[in-house]
Amino acid sequence: MATAIPSIACLGVIGRNNNPLHITIFPSYDPASNTRAPLRTPLQFSLLLSSTLDIFETRARRAGAAPTAGAPTAAAATTTPTPNLTGDFGLLHAVDERLAAYGFETNTGVKFVAVVDMRGRVAGSSAAGVVRGGVGLRDTELRVVFRAMQTAYVRLLQNPFYDPDEHAPLVLPLGGGVGGKRITSRKFADEMRRIGEGWAPGLMSL
Repeated sequence: MATAIPSIACLGVIGRNNNPLHITIFPSYDPASNTRAPLRTPLQFSLLLSSTLDIFETRARRAGAAPTAGAPTAAAATTTPTPNLTGDFGLLHAVDERLAAYGFETNTGVKFVAVVDMRGRVAGSSAAGVVRGGVGLRDTELRVVFRAMQTAYVRLLQNPFYDPDEHAPLVLPLGGGVGGKRITSRKFADEMRRIGEGWAPGLMSL
Protein backbone atom coordinates (compact mmCIF):
# COMPACT_ATOMS: atom_id res chain seq x y z
CA MET A 1 0.00 0.00 0.00
CA ALA A 2 1.29 3.46 -0.93
CA THR A 3 2.44 5.73 1.89
CA ALA A 4 0.43 8.96 2.18
CA ILE A 5 2.23 12.15 3.20
CA PRO A 6 1.09 15.74 3.90
CA SER A 7 0.22 18.12 1.09
CA ILE A 8 -1.33 21.58 0.83
CA ALA A 9 -5.12 21.44 0.58
CA CYS A 10 -5.78 25.19 0.58
CA LEU A 11 -3.93 28.50 0.69
CA GLY A 12 -5.76 31.62 1.81
CA VAL A 13 -4.93 35.32 2.14
CA ILE A 14 -7.01 37.42 4.54
CA GLY A 15 -6.88 41.22 4.59
CA ARG A 16 -6.02 43.42 7.55
CA ASN A 17 -9.73 44.00 8.22
CA ASN A 18 -10.40 40.24 8.19
CA ASN A 19 -11.76 40.36 4.65
CA PRO A 20 -11.03 37.47 2.26
CA LEU A 21 -8.50 38.42 -0.42
CA HIS A 22 -7.57 35.15 -2.11
CA ILE A 23 -8.10 31.39 -1.87
CA THR A 24 -6.55 28.54 -3.85
CA ILE A 25 -7.75 24.96 -3.39
CA PHE A 26 -5.68 21.88 -4.23
CA PRO A 27 -6.77 18.27 -4.82
CA SER A 28 -5.94 15.53 -2.33
CA TYR A 29 -5.27 11.86 -2.90
CA ASP A 30 -8.17 9.43 -2.42
CA PRO A 31 -6.82 5.90 -1.87
CA ALA A 32 -10.25 4.33 -2.40
CA SER A 33 -10.55 5.55 -5.99
CA ASN A 34 -6.84 6.20 -6.62
CA THR A 35 -7.76 9.72 -7.79
CA ARG A 36 -7.17 13.28 -6.63
CA ALA A 37 -9.98 15.66 -5.68
CA PRO A 38 -10.47 18.50 -3.14
CA LEU A 39 -11.56 17.35 0.32
CA ARG A 40 -13.97 20.29 0.75
CA THR A 41 -16.02 22.60 -1.42
CA PRO A 42 -14.86 26.21 -1.97
CA LEU A 43 -17.53 27.40 0.47
CA GLN A 44 -16.38 24.95 3.14
CA PHE A 45 -12.77 26.02 2.75
CA SER A 46 -13.85 29.68 2.94
CA LEU A 47 -15.68 28.98 6.20
CA LEU A 48 -12.63 27.11 7.49
CA LEU A 49 -10.42 30.13 6.77
CA SER A 50 -12.92 32.40 8.52
CA SER A 51 -12.85 30.13 11.57
CA THR A 52 -9.14 30.87 12.03
CA LEU A 53 -9.74 34.60 12.59
CA ASP A 54 -10.81 34.11 16.21
CA ILE A 55 -7.63 32.15 16.86
CA PHE A 56 -5.46 34.87 15.33
CA GLU A 57 -7.21 37.46 17.48
CA THR A 58 -7.05 35.41 20.69
CA ARG A 59 -3.35 34.65 20.35
CA ALA A 60 -2.50 38.23 19.45
CA ARG A 61 -4.41 39.44 22.50
CA ARG A 62 -2.59 36.95 24.74
CA ALA A 63 0.75 37.96 23.26
CA GLY A 64 0.04 41.62 24.00
CA ALA A 65 -1.27 41.06 27.51
CA ALA A 66 1.20 41.69 30.32
CA PRO A 67 1.43 39.04 33.05
CA THR A 68 -0.52 39.99 36.18
CA ALA A 69 1.85 38.55 38.75
CA GLY A 70 5.38 37.35 38.19
CA ALA A 71 6.74 35.52 35.16
CA PRO A 72 4.54 33.08 33.26
CA THR A 73 4.89 29.47 34.32
CA ALA A 74 6.20 26.74 32.06
CA ALA A 75 2.72 25.22 31.92
CA ALA A 76 1.23 28.51 30.76
CA ALA A 77 3.90 28.82 28.10
CA THR A 78 3.07 25.41 26.67
CA THR A 79 -0.70 25.84 26.75
CA THR A 80 -0.76 29.39 25.38
CA PRO A 81 1.17 29.47 22.11
CA THR A 82 1.97 32.93 20.82
CA PRO A 83 3.44 34.16 17.55
CA ASN A 84 7.13 34.87 17.44
CA LEU A 85 8.73 37.99 16.00
CA THR A 86 8.43 36.60 12.47
CA GLY A 87 4.62 36.55 12.64
CA ASP A 88 4.48 32.75 12.48
CA PHE A 89 1.50 31.48 14.50
CA GLY A 90 2.25 27.82 13.75
CA LEU A 91 -0.62 25.38 14.12
CA LEU A 92 -3.89 27.26 14.52
CA HIS A 93 -6.12 24.23 14.95
CA ALA A 94 -6.66 20.66 13.78
CA VAL A 95 -9.86 20.55 11.74
CA ASP A 96 -10.25 16.76 11.71
CA GLU A 97 -8.07 13.66 11.38
CA ARG A 98 -6.77 14.88 8.01
CA LEU A 99 -6.90 18.68 7.87
CA ALA A 100 -4.93 21.16 9.99
CA ALA A 101 -4.70 24.94 9.61
CA TYR A 102 -1.44 26.87 10.05
CA GLY A 103 -1.16 30.66 10.12
CA PHE A 104 1.14 33.63 9.60
CA GLU A 105 0.44 37.35 10.05
CA THR A 106 2.43 40.17 8.47
CA ASN A 107 3.29 43.39 10.31
CA THR A 108 0.49 45.12 8.35
CA GLY A 109 -2.16 42.69 9.61
CA VAL A 110 -2.53 40.60 6.43
CA LYS A 111 -2.91 36.92 7.32
CA PHE A 112 -1.76 33.86 5.39
CA VAL A 113 -3.39 30.51 6.13
CA ALA A 114 -2.20 27.12 4.87
CA VAL A 115 -4.57 24.19 5.31
CA VAL A 116 -2.62 20.93 5.20
CA ASP A 117 -4.02 17.51 4.35
CA MET A 118 -1.96 15.09 6.44
CA ARG A 119 -2.57 12.28 3.91
CA GLY A 120 -2.98 14.28 0.72
CA ARG A 121 -0.17 12.95 -1.46
CA VAL A 122 1.44 9.63 -2.26
CA ALA A 123 5.06 9.44 -1.10
CA GLY A 124 7.45 9.81 -3.99
CA SER A 125 5.00 11.83 -6.12
CA SER A 126 6.51 15.18 -5.11
CA ALA A 127 8.79 16.98 -7.52
CA ALA A 128 10.85 18.06 -4.53
CA GLY A 129 11.93 14.51 -3.75
CA VAL A 130 12.49 15.26 -0.05
CA VAL A 131 9.38 13.76 1.51
CA ARG A 132 9.08 11.76 4.69
CA GLY A 133 6.53 9.24 5.85
CA GLY A 134 5.02 9.02 9.30
CA VAL A 135 2.47 11.08 11.15
CA GLY A 136 2.57 14.62 12.45
CA LEU A 137 4.08 17.79 11.06
CA ARG A 138 6.33 20.34 12.72
CA ASP A 139 5.18 23.97 12.68
CA THR A 140 8.47 24.95 11.06
CA GLU A 141 7.65 22.83 8.00
CA LEU A 142 5.23 25.55 6.83
CA ARG A 143 7.59 28.50 7.22
CA VAL A 144 8.88 28.00 3.70
CA VAL A 145 5.28 28.25 2.45
CA PHE A 146 4.57 31.47 4.34
CA ARG A 147 7.90 32.96 3.26
CA ALA A 148 7.02 32.28 -0.38
CA MET A 149 3.48 33.62 0.07
CA GLN A 150 4.80 36.80 1.65
CA THR A 151 7.29 37.28 -1.18
CA ALA A 152 4.49 36.90 -3.74
CA TYR A 153 2.33 39.38 -1.81
CA VAL A 154 5.16 41.95 -1.61
CA ARG A 155 5.64 41.64 -5.37
CA LEU A 156 1.92 42.25 -5.79
CA LEU A 157 2.16 45.41 -3.68
CA GLN A 158 4.98 46.62 -5.90
CA ASN A 159 2.62 46.59 -8.89
CA PRO A 160 1.68 50.25 -9.52
CA PHE A 161 -1.78 49.16 -10.68
CA TYR A 162 -2.55 47.37 -7.40
CA ASP A 163 -4.09 49.60 -4.73
CA PRO A 164 -4.16 47.81 -1.34
CA ASP A 165 -6.71 50.32 0.00
CA GLU A 166 -9.23 49.07 -2.56
CA HIS A 167 -8.87 45.62 -1.00
CA ALA A 168 -9.51 46.79 2.57
CA PRO A 169 -13.22 47.32 3.33
CA LEU A 170 -14.30 50.47 5.07
CA VAL A 171 -15.15 49.53 8.65
CA LEU A 172 -18.32 51.20 9.90
CA PRO A 173 -19.79 51.46 13.43
CA LEU A 174 -21.60 48.41 14.82
CA GLY A 175 -19.33 46.10 12.90
CA GLY A 176 -20.62 46.96 9.43
CA GLY A 177 -18.40 47.26 6.41
CA VAL A 178 -18.54 48.05 2.71
CA GLY A 179 -16.23 47.64 -0.24
CA GLY A 180 -13.17 45.46 -0.29
CA LYS A 181 -12.07 43.73 -3.49
CA ARG A 182 -10.44 40.34 -3.84
CA ILE A 183 -7.05 39.89 -5.43
CA THR A 184 -7.63 39.23 -9.14
CA SER A 185 -4.02 39.14 -10.32
CA ARG A 186 -3.44 36.06 -12.46
CA LYS A 187 0.28 36.20 -11.72
CA PHE A 188 -0.40 36.13 -7.98
CA ALA A 189 -2.85 33.23 -8.39
CA ASP A 190 -0.31 31.29 -10.46
CA GLU A 191 2.30 31.89 -7.76
CA MET A 192 -0.04 30.57 -5.05
CA ARG A 193 -0.69 27.47 -7.14
CA ARG A 194 3.03 26.95 -7.68
CA ILE A 195 3.67 27.20 -3.95
CA GLY A 196 0.90 24.78 -3.01
CA GLU A 197 1.79 22.22 -5.64
CA GLY A 198 5.53 22.46 -5.02
CA TRP A 199 5.56 22.12 -1.23
CA ALA A 200 6.43 18.87 0.52
CA PRO A 201 7.58 18.11 4.07
CA GLY A 202 11.31 18.77 4.39
CA LEU A 203 11.47 21.30 1.57
CA MET A 204 13.79 24.19 2.42
CA SER A 205 12.83 26.67 -0.31
CA LEU A 206 10.08 27.37 -2.84
